[in-house]
Amino acid sequence: MTVTVYVPRDSGAKALGADRVADAIGAEIARRGVDARVVRNGSRGLYWLEPMVEVQTANGRVAYGPVRPADVASLFDCGFLAGDQHRLWLGRAEAIPFLQRQTRLTFARCGITDPVSLADYRAHGGLRGLQAALAMTAEEIVATVTESGLRGRGGAGFPTGIKWNTVRETPGAQKYIVCNADEGDSGTFSDRMIMEGDPFVLIEGMAIAGLATGATKGYVYLRSEYPDAAVILDEAMAAARAAGVLGPDILGSGRAFDMEVRIGAGAYVCGEETALLDSLEGKRGQVRAKPPLPAHKGLFGRPTVVNNVISLASVPIILDRGAAFYRDFGMGRSRGTIPIQLAGNVRHGGLFEAAFGMTLGELVDDIGGGTASGRPVKAVQVGGPLGAYFPPALFDTPFDYEAFAAKDGLIGHAGIVVFDDTADMLKQARFAFEFCAVESCGKCTPCRLGSVRGVELLDRLAADVTPQRQLETVTDLCETMKFGSLCALGGFTPYPVMSALTHFPDDFRPRAVPQAAE
Repeated sequence: MTVTVYVPRDSGAKALGADRVADAIGAEIARRGVDARVVRNGSRGLYWLEPMVEVQTANGRVAYGPVRPADVASLFDCGFLAGDQHRLWLGRAEAIPFLQRQTRLTFARCGITDPVSLADYRAHGGLRGLQAALAMTAEEIVATVTESGLRGRGGAGFPTGIKWNTVRETPGAQKYIVCNADEGDSGTFSDRMIMEGDPFVLIEGMAIAGLATGATKGYVYLRSEYPDAAVILDEAMAAARAAGVLGPDILGSGRAFDMEVRIGAGAYVCGEETALLDSLEGKRGQVRAKPPLPAHKGLFGRPTVVNNVISLASVPIILDRGAAFYRDFGMGRSRGTIPIQLAGNVRHGGLFEAAFGMTLGELVDDIGGGTASGRPVKAVQVGGPLGAYFPPALFDTPFDYEAFAAKDGLIGHAGIVVFDDTADMLKQARFAFEFCAVESCGKCTPCRLGSVRGVELLDRLAADVTPQRQLETVTDLCETMKFGSLCALGGFTPYPVMSALTHFPDDFRPRAVPQAAE
């Protein structure tokens, strides 16, 4: 019987040497003449253990990691094709505590299947949501998504069903589904993991969205920094077309939906839905004034759904298992699961999918294992470069949209970046202004000029130039940017700045400015 060895083709694993490990395993199989094959799967998201190699055995899949090419011969010597012990032995993958504690709904197949095998996808429950949707009316599909409580996982948290219903009810000869895959927040990688590890779930979710709204064409707007995702998506879409999952006659239903990938050019502001639409139309990515909303007048002036990758990838299980099943997870108005990404100075960096409600402290200290440096945690930034900094004193905050808003924070794309006690929060606040200045589309004054002035104010503060005046002016500037900016880039920049000022005031005391070398 042929033994299957799984080595991730996920770009995070590849960056850690997965390609070299796969080549070494393939060469060792050939050299020893054993009956085995290598399958390139996605990552399960345990990045401190990557490259994590798994072997299919009679007792389930046994994991080893992190594996280096130099380890391969000794793995074979120890009988790893049978799941035997080795110093890199991790046991059954599902029993690893980081995985065992998760509630994997959206990521149920990620790291398990061959990403471009539609047969694998079907064998693990794929397409059941689409088949259920084909037996429903558009109104019934929208009602199911609405009742599930699914909210946009891209950051805004807007109810997905309401957005879909608006597009469904808006007249239009042509409607579009646009997937925002411009994942640009620091410490986030869930979109990439899905596209590289389980692309069919995104394809299925977009097709269901098309059925729900009357859209027959979809676009995935993908950031240029994700070339591996582009290749895998193209392979998966070709397989889906060949099997009739995409095209003019979805699964023999007589209903049409097709999609394609478009590559962005690396502008952070194009993560904002209207700037994304301008870029998709071939224009410079600039934020549009609202109204009209994209749901009424979006891509090429037509009614358009704009959802992010995880929002769309969460839809198939809702249609398959029902609204009540999904809604039973979570707390308050935050229903279902959320893929939390742990990054920065953290011991166990990776993706952890769980129902809303775990506290920030549980995620950072218990799941993440504290800092990689071993020093005390000073702050965590939640929600990307425009997210607020939370000190350990706020680690009892549950991971929930409203709970974070009540503490002047935001969940955003659910990325958590950890900092130890060596972090300088004045420099972090300055970086927020600097980042906004670099990435601003330039359309509105508060963002375009406010960000530049913010950098200057904090530089004066660091140089002990009338510090009280600088602090007052920074506070006033943040108020103007928050309420006067056209989009979230300028509007959210005050979150990291003001949270740093509020929770870490000692870091904003004057310090000497380094003198240039003569």
